[in-house]
Amino acid sequence: MAKNKSFLLFFLVLSFISGIFSQYELEELKWLDDRDDEISMFHSQHSAMRRCDLTSGKWVYDQSYPLYDSSCPYLSTAVTCTKNGRPDSDYEKWKWKPHGCEIPRFNALEFLGRMRKKRIMLVGDSIVRNQWESLVCLVQSVIPMARKTVTYVGPTMAFHAMDFETTIEFCWAPFLVELKKGPENKRILHLDMIEENAKYWRGADVLVFDSAHWWTHSDKYSSWDLIMEGNSFYRNMNPMVAYEKGLMTWAKWVDLNLDPRKTRVFFRSMSPRHNRENGWKCFNQREPLEFFSHPHVPEPLLVLKEVLRRMSFPVSFQDITTMTALRRDGHPSVYSKFVSQTGKQHLGDYKSDCSHWCLPGVPDTWNEMLNAML
Repeated sequence: MAKNKSFLLFFLVLSFISGIFSQYELEELKWLDDRDDEISMFHSQHSAMRRCDLTSGKWVYDQSYPLYDSSCPYLSTAVTCTKNGRPDSDYEKWKWKPHGCEIPRFNALEFLGRMRKKRIMLVGDSIVRNQWESLVCLVQSVIPMARKTVTYVGPTMAFHAMDFETTIEFCWAPFLVELKKGPENKRILHLDMIEENAKYWRGADVLVFDSAHWWTHSDKYSSWDLIMEGNSFYRNMNPMVAYEKGLMTWAKWVDLNLDPRKTRVFFRSMSPRHNRENGWKCFNQREPLEFFSHPHVPEPLLVLKEVLRRMSFPVSFQDITTMTALRRDGHPSVYSKFVSQTGKQHLGDYKSDCSHWCLPGVPDTWNEMLNAML
C-alpha cells in the first residue's frame, strides 16, 4: 500500500507543486491512483498468423469470455466497472474475429513459458497502464500468491512472475519525449530530448509503445505551455507537426540504441475515444458497432505510419484503432468509480469516461493480438 502511495506521490508532486499538468491531465493522473490492496503455439498457428490480417474482422459474442474476472488483485478501481455498479457485463464477452483466421486464445502458461527470463515493458500513458493491467491479469492466475509481486521504480511499475523470472512492466511516458518544468512553472515539451525516459527502457526484451492522446488534447486542455527544439521556443506549433518531431526523436533513439536480435519492438496505434456529446457518447452503450459507414483514419495514425516507414529498426506495427473504434460499449463511462443505488438515480452528476476501458474488456484483445504477433 505504501508503494502504491509513493507511485501516486510521484505524479502529485509534479502536478500540485510544479503545476506542470492541466486540470484535464490531473483527472487522467487520478485514474493512475491504484488504491487497491495489491494491485509454444503450434507451427501451423504461427504460419497462419503471418498470413492473416489481424486488423480486418468483426466482433463476435463468445460466452467463454472473459479470460479472468474483476477480482484480479492488480486492477485499479477505475476499470472495475462491474464492481463499480455497471449493470451489464456483455462488454466482457466480445471476441475479435479476423476475416479468414483466428487469434489464438490467450494461454497464460504458454505465454510465460515463451517469455521466461524476459522483461516485457509497455510504455506510454494511462491507456497503456490500462493494457498493462490487462496483461498482468491474463497471466497472474496461474502463479501462486507467494511467487508474484509488484515493485515500483521512478515512473515504472513491474509485475514479477518469480518462477519464470519474467517481468511485465509499465513505464509512464505519455509523450515518449520529455516534458519538463521551466521558468514560472511553464510546462516545456522538449521535442529532441528523450533519455530521461528512455533510460528505463534499456535492457527490455519486448517493448510496446503508444503515444497519441496527450498530443491531441484541445487548446483548452493543452498538455504544454511551450515547445522547445534545440535552442528555439515555440508557443504555437501544429500538434501533428510536434507529434511527428517527437516520434522522430523516439525513432532515432530506437535505431541507435536497440539491437533487433535482442529486442522486439511494437508500436500500438492509438486507442479511439468516444468523447463526443460532452463525454456521454459511450454512456449506456451495450454492444459493439457492426461497421462504419464512413471509416475515419485519425491523423496521428498517418503520422505514425510514416515515421515507422522511415526507420531502419524493424518495429512491428500493431494497428488496433479501427477494431477498437467499434467498441464504444467498452468504456467505464460513469462507472469509473463506485455508483450506489442512490447514485444511479442521479447519473448526470457523474463524469463520463469514454477514453479508458473496463476490465475485463477490450485491452484483453489487444494483448491476445500482441501474443499472436510475438
